[in-house]
Amino acid sequence: MPQFVYVLHLVPRLHDDQAWTESDHAVIGWHFAHLKAATERGQVILAGRTDEPGHKTCGLVIFEAPDAEAALAFMASEPAVKEGIMTAILHPYAVALQRK
Repeated sequence: MPQFVYVLHLVPRLHDDQAWTESDHAVIGWHFAHLKAATERGQVILAGRTDEPGHKTCGLVIFEAPDAEAALAFMASEPAVKEGIMTAILHPYAVALQRK
């Protein structure tokens, strides 16, 4: 099945740790649950983020989808994107090496 990656970035208002609201934290919970469920279904290969300050950090989600349209739909279903706390850009991707 084709593979894709999307890169997530926090919106600028969340670059400051003090700016986060309870609602923002709730969305992150939904975001994690969404990706966990997709991983358990076998769709997500890898998901994670860099460990840097908000203005530098990014998240990566490597996953499989039947085609680019389905990949865009999966990315658009991302709670953090839907709720406007992260932006995402989709790229076709191919895992070349993976440790066991």
